[in-house]
Amino acid sequence: MEETNISHGLWVATATGKPKLTALDREHKTEVAIIGGGYTGLSAALHLSLAGNSSILLEANDVGFGGAGRNVGLVNAGLWLMPEDVISLVGPEHGQALIDGLGVSPDLVYGLIERYKIQCEAWRHGTLHCADSKAGYRALQQREKQWKEQGAPVRLLERDEASEKLGTKAYRGALLDERAGTIQPLAYAYGLARAALAEGATLYNQSPVISLEKEGEYWRLTTPNGSVLAKSVIIAVQGYPEAAFKDQIQNLVPFNYFQFATPPLDKEVLKTVLPGKNGAWDTNLILSSYRLDAMGRLIVGSVGNIENIAMGINKAWAARSIKKVFPQIGEVEFTHSSYGRIAMTPNHIPRFHVMGENLVMVTCFNGRGIGPGTMFGKLLAHYMMGGSAKDIPLPVLPITPVAMRFLRGLFYEAGSRLYHLVQRRI
Repeated sequence: MEETNISHGLWVATATGKPKLTALDREHKTEVAIIGGGYTGLSAALHLSLAGNSSILLEANDVGFGGAGRNVGLVNAGLWLMPEDVISLVGPEHGQALIDGLGVSPDLVYGLIERYKIQCEAWRHGTLHCADSKAGYRALQQREKQWKEQGAPVRLLERDEASEKLGTKAYRGALLDERAGTIQPLAYAYGLARAALAEGATLYNQSPVISLEKEGEYWRLTTPNGSVLAKSVIIAVQGYPEAAFKDQIQNLVPFNYFQFATPPLDKEVLKTVLPGKNGAWDTNLILSSYRLDAMGRLIVGSVGNIENIAMGINKAWAARSIKKVFPQIGEVEFTHSSYGRIAMTPNHIPRFHVMGENLVMVTCFNGRGIGPGTMFGKLLAHYMMGGSAKDIPLPVLPITPVAMRFLRGLFYEAGSRLYHLVQRRI
């Protein structure tokens, strides 16, 4: 029987170690206030505390409520874009530093997991970017070339070797990135929160910031039942802006991603499905992703939401996809489903905004939230401890609403539904 929680699905059902937090209920004073309890905000709180700086994090809902609790859980290096495209779009001043930093971001993630003994089903066996066509294979050849020029441990697998690692003959080849891996994404967020608390940070949930105003040398952040005076503020609301920041949604491209999870696979079948426990996704424009969890469930995802009529369309597509890609599994009934919003920009590059004196934000990781979120949280913490904007490997940009945002969202959602309605029927 499928569970009805379609926001967090499997992740909320299996995540352990949720921190016990309360809502802000009085006035506090701190050096740095952080708005948002996802990877970026939690990493910032942790790294500020490690450096001996006081911080208070305010989360409107619960830790991991936004993209952190709806993520696929692929800990990838870099962005969706190829390195040369990143340098071209970001510019020579920041492009190479961004590639270098994100290239080692999985080291930061898995290092924190090890240091704080975070129980989040952490596997670092690499990820597989799968070629679904001849054009996709050529694109992977370019990715391999460009990443190898960066010194990255990537290798393009031909069809036979890729088939062995994937447990399917559905793809022409796959690019193996040994820097990467998978985690239980919500459990990782919980672990970051517990680590930040252990190092001395203060975290509050159910505390939406309803106003943010300058008072002398401080910023006053007001919640329904309290307030915080802070010398500096990090805004880390990403794809789920709330309360005083809900207008930030106008600065994002509407883009959703859904996931369906099977029951644990039969032990003998499990040996043949992603046998190396690699996370995988393909080169299709409307991409598909596949991964396992610690109990041997197969989790399949793609672009779109699963509200109303979309649930039936996308659920049927997920079942057909498993039948086509992993026929050894046979017929399946899904036990969990979820979907969430990805904070996207038109050019797929994150944004760095300096919104006032000691008021900053890095947002929109374009589907790569785990590594970039953790890394930029650390960088923003250092920035607030006397660093420079030059330490952030992104140009400072003005906040600009996305043109024709509604039409873009309608195009993506309608296109993905049509695709899922017809794909893999033969």
